[in-house]
Amino acid sequence: MNTKEYIEQGEKYFLHTYNRYPIVFERGEGVYLYDTDGKEYLDFGAGIAVFALGYGNREYNAALEGQISKLIHTSNLFYSPSAVTAAKEICELAGMDRVFFTNSGTEAIEGAIKAARKYAYTRDGHADHEIIAMQHSFHGRSYGALSVTGNDHYREPFGQGVSNIRFAEYNDIDSVKALVTDNTCAVILETVQGEGGIYPAEESFLKELRSLCDERDILLILDEIQCGMGRTGYMFAFEKYGIKPDILTLAKALGCGIPVGAFLMTEKCALKSLVPGDHGSTYGGNPLACAAIVEVLRQFKERDIVGHVKEMAPYLAGKLEGLKEKYPFVKDVRGEGFMRAIELDFPVGEIVTGAQQEGLVLLTAGSNILRLVPPLIIEKEHIDRMVDILDKIFVSH
Repeated sequence: MNTKEYIEQGEKYFLHTYNRYPIVFERGEGVYLYDTDGKEYLDFGAGIAVFALGYGNREYNAALEGQISKLIHTSNLFYSPSAVTAAKEICELAGMDRVFFTNSGTEAIEGAIKAARKYAYTRDGHADHEIIAMQHSFHGRSYGALSVTGNDHYREPFGQGVSNIRFAEYNDIDSVKALVTDNTCAVILETVQGEGGIYPAEESFLKELRSLCDERDILLILDEIQCGMGRTGYMFAFEKYGIKPDILTLAKALGCGIPVGAFLMTEKCALKSLVPGDHGSTYGGNPLACAAIVEVLRQFKERDIVGHVKEMAPYLAGKLEGLKEKYPFVKDVRGEGFMRAIELDFPVGEIVTGAQQEGLVLLTAGSNILRLVPPLIIEKEHIDRMVDILDKIFVSH
């Protein structure tokens, strides 16, 4: 089929939950994608912050092929070598004690919510505890994850959702304190807000929040589904702040394309939360998904991916500041590492479309924000090309 036929067939059969761009990607290599017409695109979206190691990674592909030839699935009624190895390595890397592997980020959030409420139930003997989430947050679209997503537009059509959720202002510790009661069991937030506009947590806010949770025996849940796995120049974004969560959620770059997520917790939390029968997943943590995790972690270490992000991030930030200085309609540039926002004073839809025409993939984070979450292997030449394309588009606005 040609491009037009693929799009027409997709529109006929897909449930219309996405407004897809009229592009059919067929293959990828490094930091580039190629459509069915052979056109090349520099990818600054990475499949929404997933393909940290780029496309066509031969060692990654070989690791998956090797696992496929052995065993793809058995269920969690049994152990598998890759799952045991992945569990040990991710826990030790994050400084956590226990992990449950899921199929996605939103499932990791669901598990984190259940774990927090079970912890409080074990402690207090009742099940009506409250969770404090943040305004303008995004944690996923399943019922529980949606319930702690601080955007009325996403929640309103689906009713109340999970009960006893209260919303504070991100980076405002007083707004959190005003909501805390003896019934509060957890506070959940993204260490760097993603869909909400690429806003990093302020150090004083996160440290005070950690202290508050310690004082009141409240669990701190950090969602690093998008900002974790090296994207900010730290393996996990919370490392910059010198604190640690009680529960951590991961996904996206954890599997670099294989659908896999995880929620991790401290031993203190694990001892009072989920036990056999409380939670499960048929596919979660199957041998194939965990082989992907093991290979991703191996490459992160051997190639010093986090060090590369640290090295390149100032160059990217400087180039974006240059755009801000040159164009008055660029209101702000912000972010951490390879998770950056360019905020304009008008909707960015035409910019995204224009970038695609010039062979550049960009994402959005709200109507007027361009989101840059490229593969973590980009070099200066790729940053230069991205900025040149944006410069060419901006000059006509």
